[in-house]
Amino acid sequence: MSNISTTLFDKVWNAHAIRKIEDGPDVLFIDRHFIHEVTSPVAFLGLEKRGLKVMFPEKTFATADHNTPTVNQHLPVQDPLSANQLKALESNTGRYGISHWGLGNPKNGIVHVVGPENGITQPGMTIVCGDSHTSTHGAFGCIAFGIGTSEVEMVLSSQCIMQPKPKKMRISVNGKLGKGVTPKDVILYIISKLTAAGATGYFVEYAGEVFEKMSMEGRMTVCNMSIEMGARGGMIAPDETTFAYIKGKDRAPEGEAWEKAMLYWKTLKTDEGAVFDKEYHFDGAGIEPMITYGTNPGMGIGITQQIPSADDVGGNGASFKRSLNYMGFHEKEKMLGKKVDYVFIGSCTNGRIEDFRSFASLLKGKKKADHITAWIVPGSHVVEQQIREEGILDILLDAGFQLRQPGCSACLAMNDDKIPAGKYAVSTSNRNFEGRQGPGSRTMLASPLVAAAAAITGVVTDPRELVEG
Repeated sequence: MSNISTTLFDKVWNAHAIRKIEDGPDVLFIDRHFIHEVTSPVAFLGLEKRGLKVMFPEKTFATADHNTPTVNQHLPVQDPLSANQLKALESNTGRYGISHWGLGNPKNGIVHVVGPENGITQPGMTIVCGDSHTSTHGAFGCIAFGIGTSEVEMVLSSQCIMQPKPKKMRISVNGKLGKGVTPKDVILYIISKLTAAGATGYFVEYAGEVFEKMSMEGRMTVCNMSIEMGARGGMIAPDETTFAYIKGKDRAPEGEAWEKAMLYWKTLKTDEGAVFDKEYHFDGAGIEPMITYGTNPGMGIGITQQIPSADDVGGNGASFKRSLNYMGFHEKEKMLGKKVDYVFIGSCTNGRIEDFRSFASLLKGKKKADHITAWIVPGSHVVEQQIREEGILDILLDAGFQLRQPGCSACLAMNDDKIPAGKYAVSTSNRNFEGRQGPGSRTMLASPLVAAAAAITGVVTDPRELVEG
């Protein structure tokens, strides 16, 4: 038996590498494959042209989410492209015997929300999807990453994928988080320190007491945004918090199978003395509520701080200035007090029940600003039901909000929920690229608490000023 100390990443990767190609990629077996309506049609067309079948249809799970409407989902979808993609997903999954949660299905929702909440996502798995934010599932101690259309076809036909093995990075955050600081702030802080390309070529393990104390929802938020600093994915070692979250879910093991799974899951942690290619350490006490000011997720600051100058950040000064020009901001300005037009809470980053609890905690007894347009979009019908059962909907309605139906919504401009050109949105999603939420839209990424503060005041506001106690 080997006494070599091994990282969590290596344990999972090595358990799934069924062939190693000399001076080339490894062939990985894939435990779970998620698909949606946008990236799967061409892959299925490829199977049909080549006369191939889906090797393990029971390991693939389909849901409609990216370009679905978030109002009147019982009516026909008006956009022809979206309607065709949704119809193709239904047809293809039916033809190949793949589970499909389309519009109207009570289990429908955003792919990276419904996977975990149904117990499909489990520790030690390899998980892929034609979507970059598949890294979300790494919160369970999985190797999870996004793939392209040709790779979707590869997994459907062989249940395997060829991948070069990434380098390993560990990011440790210890210390106690301050009031109003959420998991979204933690990951935005990390990305601001590493930059949007700082983890390129690496798979990240998050460690330290800050992550150990996080809920599963918080861990999913962190792993979701690993891709925003260039990482191939992110993961957190499973623990009692993980096991409690999974236990009793629809697809979770039961009885003897549960006990057997637990024996394996408890081995999924980095051994003492294991070596990473790169390590970072941060103090959680130094993190405050965050907000982005530019056009990539690395352009973020603490909400009380000033926008840096081009000299402060180094690198490509012309690119930095172009970003500020697009946003209509200036060097050395404060973000506090900046006007906000739209607020969006939802997405695979912050569309879970904990996010709506956080949002509502600041709203109780208050009203939204008159000029604010708010899109409140649960990540799934399960989350929508929880919002109703927990009385959160009453708080939202009293504050002047309306609840929409599940979907990716304003995270990306592929459906009806688009931010108009020139308008400012405080968004709990994951990307603030030019035009990401609509042509000419201006996005400021933030936590549900910061979004709630902006919705109430109509401007960028430090949520700690509104928190009672």
